Amino acid sequence: MNLQQDRIAALCRQLKLDGLQASWPDLAQRAAEQDGTLADFLEQVLSAEANVRAERTRQTLLRMASLPAIKTLEQYDFAFASGAPKAQLQELGNLAFIERAENIVLIGPSGVGKSHLAIGLAYRAAMAGIKTRFITAADLMLQLATAHRQDRLKAYFNRVVAGPRLLVIDEIGYLPFGREEANLFFNVVAKRYERGSIILTSNLPFTQWAGAFADDQTLTAALLDRLLHHAHIVQIQGESYRLRNKRKAGTVTGPTIENQAQGVNFTSAI
Repeated sequence: MNLQQDRIAALCRQLKLDGLQASWPDLAQRAAEQDGTLADFLEQVLSAEANVRAERTRQTLLRMASLPAIKTLEQYDFAFASGAPKAQLQELGNLAFIERAENIVLIGPSGVGKSHLAIGLAYRAAMAGIKTRFITAADLMLQLATAHRQDRLKAYFNRVVAGPRLLVIDEIGYLPFGREEANLFFNVVAKRYERGSIILTSNLPFTQWAGAFADDQTLTAALLDRLLHHAHIVQIQGESYRLRNKRKAGTVTGPTIENQAQGVNFTSAI
């Protein structure tokens, strides 16, 4: 490396142009070989810098999203999950619902891939530069209750609830909420109503949600009114992925989850 290259490297570090520092020698050599103009070279090095910064932003947003794993919509097995509405999910994958501050509710029995789809949408949002947060309902309630006891509820709402443009809450209904928890969850939905998108997953039809919210029919009705006003309801039926291999091996017998779920209307609302 000559003295001029040293000076360029120092300037790049000073200006925090990591992408430009890494790419400009190769781009300069290519421009010289192709008899390119100075404008062409400048455009190329600036594009390289922009690409590096965009990737850094995506990785930061991905860390902030707190996804439990990296799963994509492309990895979802629609061939096995024949009860999943592929066309609807592919349409939602364009993320226009986030621009409109609409919600998605993924409803279906355990093991059909609701969490996978929620993670896949969250991952796609983060990769598109959208601030996203993933959390289970149980963890959300624990954190809300802790913030409430420590008189930090307003700060928590501003940071975790209102902060992300997309909030994913997984596993509604697996553990019932007490009355205080139900009130706090209602405030989460109310805080984001027509301001930011929520994705919820649940194994319960809407007619059974009151049982998960302290048996408070009035609160549940008000919650669903706000949640479903601008919402896409995705109903999924089928056999559990987790039981598929065991059933093939003969270690699990009895009726399938799909058969058990027949007759249950997952999209009926209060």
